Order: sequence, then C-alpha cells, then structure tokens
Amino acid sequence: MIPAGQALTVRCQFCQTWNRVDGARAAERPKCGECGRFILLDRPYTLHEDSFARTIAETELPVLVDFYADWCGPCKMMAPYVDQLAARHTGRALIAKLNTDLAPQLSGSFGIRGIPTTIVFKGGKEVARQSGAIPFSALEELLQRAIPPAA
Repeated sequence: MIPAGQALTVRCQFCQTWNRVDGARAAERPKCGECGRFILLDRPYTLHEDSFARTIAETELPVLVDFYADWCGPCKMMAPYVDQLAARHTGRALIAKLNTDLAPQLSGSFGIRGIPTTIVFKGGKEVARQSGAIPFSALEELLQRAIPPAA
C-alpha cells in the first residue's frame, strides 16, 4: 500500500499503461506493471493532452509543469534547470513538460500566452505560475510553494 499523499499516477511511455508509483520509491527506477520497462522519474516526465488531466488529478505529490516549445530559445535556456529540478526532487514532486505545439487546446485552456510558462499543481489545483524563462533558484522557489522543505 502506498502511503497517503505520496503516490504518482503516470502513464508508461512505452506501452501507455497507467501506473501508480510510490513517491518514496521513485528514485529506485520503478518498472511499469505491464511491460516491465523503467518509468524514469528523475528527469522531466513528458505529458500529452490525453495524459495531462489524469496525471495532475491523481498525483498526490506536487506537479511542476514546464509549458514549452522545441523552437523556443528561452525554453531551451531553461531546460537544463528543469532537468536539474527533476533530479533533485525525485519522489518529492513530479517535474513534467508539455509541448504547447503538440497540445494547443490544453495550453489555451490554461491561458498560456507566452512560453516558457511554469505552473505548479497540488491536489489537482494550480498553486503557482510564472511566465518567462527563470533561473534554477526561481524554479526551486516556485516549487517550494507546494512542497515542504527537505528533512
């Protein structure tokens, strides 16, 4: 049984099966319950229009989403910071990316008018937002609005 408040709900990037992962064990490279391949949570998790809502709603840990596009210069500048944040907060938060060019309807529903835009969700609700490229320290501060400090 996964402790309350620590589960992540993510879809396997290989077989598309939904998995519930214990956040406390996320750094141990959990495997998909269907295909047995690793679900890599120590790097940004890719979201799509058809996986976004369920992941945000059912993940008990905070979820930071980087709304970006491949052609965006500021997005490319911020990408290493998003990677670093994912590695640092494995099991304490889900760090995710959503390509706005591949998810225009979803991006529009969140009022994304400029990229990169970073939104933090907790309990399925938006708790923090920042538009524009920001340094690692500002990303960390944004995420801290939704998670308690490390012990």
